[in-house]
Amino acid sequence: MTTQTMAEKILSDKTGNKVRPNDMITVPVNLAFAHDGTLPLAIELMEGGLGTRTVHDSKKVIAICDHASPSPSEQVSNVQIMMRTFARENEIDCYENGDGVCHQIVLEKHAAPYKVIIGADSHTCTHGALGAFATGMGSTDMAAIMAYGRTWLKVPPSYRIEITGELPDHVYSKDAFLYLCGKITADGATYMSMEFLGSAVSEMSVESRAVMSNMAIEAGGKCGLCAADEKTREFLTRYGRSDEYVPLSPDDDADYASEIVIAADDIEPQIAAPHRVDNVSPVGSYTGLPLDQVCIGSCTNGRIEDLRIAARVLNQKKVADGTRLVVYPASRSVLLQAIAEGVITTLVEAGAAVCAPGCGFCIGRTVALGDGETVLSTQNRNFKGRMGNNNAEIYLSSVETAAASAITGEITDPREASI
Repeated sequence: MTTQTMAEKILSDKTGNKVRPNDMITVPVNLAFAHDGTLPLAIELMEGGLGTRTVHDSKKVIAICDHASPSPSEQVSNVQIMMRTFARENEIDCYENGDGVCHQIVLEKHAAPYKVIIGADSHTCTHGALGAFATGMGSTDMAAIMAYGRTWLKVPPSYRIEITGELPDHVYSKDAFLYLCGKITADGATYMSMEFLGSAVSEMSVESRAVMSNMAIEAGGKCGLCAADEKTREFLTRYGRSDEYVPLSPDDDADYASEIVIAADDIEPQIAAPHRVDNVSPVGSYTGLPLDQVCIGSCTNGRIEDLRIAARVLNQKKVADGTRLVVYPASRSVLLQAIAEGVITTLVEAGAAVCAPGCGFCIGRTVALGDGETVLSTQNRNFKGRMGNNNAEIYLSSVETAAASAITGEITDPREASI
């Protein structure tokens, strides 16, 4: 009997045939989504290339205004009007300015084990944290999927990533992925299913697993998958979707194209320096580097557990003079929970600018950097120009490292801070 990885199990289930790596297949898509940076072109391609503005199933397509939210210009506002009109015509859900980042919305409301999810955004791999085969495609593919409900792809070979033991204090899943990316490089898993396993991953919350799945694309991954277990069931239950839970794990002797084993004890708080996500070193290599801005949030690290960490570090402390702290919750529900718990009060009292849920600083559409500025951010990319300025420098870290650094105004090792 042929054994399978998690990606192979999901795609076999969807096709009704046992698939193997590099097979070319056509699969039905459970959910297709796009945002204000990609949906408008997909709509134009549907109409101009396929001769239709009608989606195949109104329950399987959603639109999200998140990349420039609230709208900063008349051009963006007109694009969002176009999206709302299309959504009304097709009776599809259209998530508005302030509802949150597309990936957090999909995690909360749509993703589940064994689903095939295609988003017109590269970080769609986030939803593998819930056991979905989730990957990003361009607007052309999205147009066809919205119209026909299916897509084609090559079954990816799988990369087994086992993190053994228990993460040390002050070390988080963000540190674990940055450490991994430094080891295998930014193209080390190109077009592979990155499957995160091991005792350290089993102990992580779904939110922490989502950090690694989200960043799979930063190592070239086609998707980033975690097993669907009791943590998955608990997450779905929290959002009223317990009936969507199905267990998922790889077969014990599944055939992986590549494997790496990482001891959690070997991981320290990490920094990814400009201008590559795999330009990674322990935080000690950069301690003392002055910062103009610290950013906490994004689809990588804007969840309630992230904001709680930031509030714990910043409680009864102040952001350093000369340093700005910007916080973007990942969704409206995250913001409401943070308000109810007093987390937002703590952050605002510390000097943070807390903004409406959305992509915000990550792509520089509503919060941009100035010439020569240096930022430490919890987002997923530090490419030149990523935050709206080619002449700025972006460093990446965990939330705890970012919050500790906001207090000192320079990159700070959280293990040496009084937190």
